[in-house]
Formats: sequence, structure tokens, C-alpha cells
Amino acid sequence: MNVNTTTRTRFARVAAATAAAVVVLALGACASGGGTEPGAEGDRPYVALVSKGFQHQFWQAVKQGADDAAAELDVEVTFEGPETETEVEKQLTMLQTALDKSPDAIGYAALDSEASIPMMTDASSRGIPVIAFDSGVQSDVPVTTVSTDNLAASAEAARHMVELVGSGKIAIIGHDQTSQTGQQRVEGFTAYIEENAPDIEIVDTQYAAGDQLKSADAAKAIMQAHPDLAGIYGTNEGSAIGVVKAVEETGRSGELTVIGFDSGQAQMDAIRDGLMAGAITQDPIRMGYETVAAAVAAINGEEVEPVIDSGFYWYDETNIDDEEIAAVLYE
Repeated sequence: MNVNTTTRTRFARVAAATAAAVVVLALGACASGGGTEPGAEGDRPYVALVSKGFQHQFWQAVKQGADDAAAELDVEVTFEGPETETEVEKQLTMLQTALDKSPDAIGYAALDSEASIPMMTDASSRGIPVIAFDSGVQSDVPVTTVSTDNLAASAEAARHMVELVGSGKIAIIGHDQTSQTGQQRVEGFTAYIEENAPDIEIVDTQYAAGDQLKSADAAKAIMQAHPDLAGIYGTNEGSAIGVVKAVEETGRSGELTVIGFDSGQAQMDAIRDGLMAGAITQDPIRMGYETVAAAVAAINGEEVEPVIDSGFYWYDETNIDDEEIAAVLYE
């Protein structure tokens, strides 16, 4: 189900507008004979992207979208992130390094929504537009945030949990408490359950840094404390796969309803094998594309919408092979 039917139309308009803007910029640069900032190739604008990591296929898909936009809009893009999504300090170092290269714009997916505030101020003082993607930051410096509507997406996950479980105890394995993404995926799910399912009780919410082993251990502990648990929701790829492993290792397959977030080969296999009921997938390729497109628009002084919704979908065994869904699943 496409829950954001207007995105593709807006996407086309943004792409066309930014492509035109790039032509204007390129002509201007040629006329002045000016070069680009360090890190750029020739006269092309340079956009530095700092992601949350590379450990999940999700980020590789975001990079693909960014590369697609870079080729289409004729800009140089670099894409980097820490090895794991717990390395806040390392990500901040990467952000500082990117700033020191004086790019024409920066894309930033914050692991900690507050820790980068001084660097946001620094970017603003240098006149470098910042595009937040995936997660926002506690700052008004970013000209836009390109992200999934995580509150709506997690509410959609909760709606399916309610339909499948009906009543009883459920739990949540979250991936972090410091990013807006991590916070909203728990908040949206919890709010839907509390407002729409009086016969369902969320007995525990644990955070395991998106690590599969830690998520499995947390899920096992909850299952041991609540033997009658009916379902578990994992808020990202690592969390969801950890829950699947916990259910398998405790011999509870078929007894608990497991719902996840994101995709990846392991989640797709779990859905096909009946170990996971379904999951929310984002559109990471579109997220990467929109981030670069917004950066180019900002470089050219164009007005950018404060929030750009990159969309989300529910997928399960009934639609996982549909053309529309298959296009946004990242293996």
C-alpha cells in the first residue's frame, strides 16, 4: 500500500526544478571562471552526506538514491558514516571533517538530535545549507528534513499488530532513544495502541542499539518475564531480526506475532518463512535522491519545503513480490 500517493508527483517537480537550477548555476560558474570548494570536481557543486552508518542495507540504498541524483543533477556527492549506529562521537568527527572541506551543502542523518547543535551553528555561520535526512536535529539550521513520517509509519505497524493479535500482551524492541527516528517509531506505535486497542497492553519497551544480538537478548528477557506474550515489534532492521532470532531460539515460532521496520534480506526471508508477519519499509532510494535534490535547490537559493516525506509501505507475504513493493525493498 502506498501511503503517500502525492510524493511521486512532487518528486518529479523537484527533480525538474533542481535540474534546471543546476544548469543556471553551471552557466554562472563558467561565466565567472570560479572554481568550487575543496572536495569538488571541476565546477560541479559539492554535497557532503554524513549518514548514520553502513551496517544496514538501508544506508546502501540511501547512497544509491544520492548517487542517482548526483548523476542526474551533475553534482559531486560524498557519502560516509560510522561503522555502527552507536558511534555518536565518530559521526560528529565526520561531520566536522565534512564542514572543514567547505562543501556547497551538507546532508546529515543525526545519531543524536542534540549533539550536533554547535556544528549546525557553525555551518550556518559559514553559509553552508544543511539538509537533515532520516532524522531531524534540535536546531532550526537545516533548511529541510527528508524523512519517513515515522509517527504515521509506526502507527501503521501498530494497526497491523492489532489486527493480527486482537488482544493480550505485546512488547517493543527499540533501536535508540537519542534520535528522532528512534523516538518517533516507539511513540507512534504506542500512541496507536493506547488510543485504539484497549485489550492490548504494552508490557515492556527495551532499547538495544539496533544490534541483532542485543535485540535478541532483550526479546528473550521479555519473553521469559511474560510467558503469555502475544507479539513483539522491532523498530529497525537490526531490532526486528534480533526479535526473530529470539523467537526461533526459544522455540516460540508461530506463537508470537513479530512485526518489523525496514527490510533487508533477512527480514524478507523471515516474512517468506512465516517467522515475521510483516514490516514497514521506507523508500531509502527516494530519501537519498530527495536529499541531494533539496541540497541543490538550497545551493541555488530556492525555497525548500521544511519537511519532505520520502514515503513508506507495509509489506507481508501477500504483497512482498508486487512490483511496487519489490522496488523499495533493500536486500
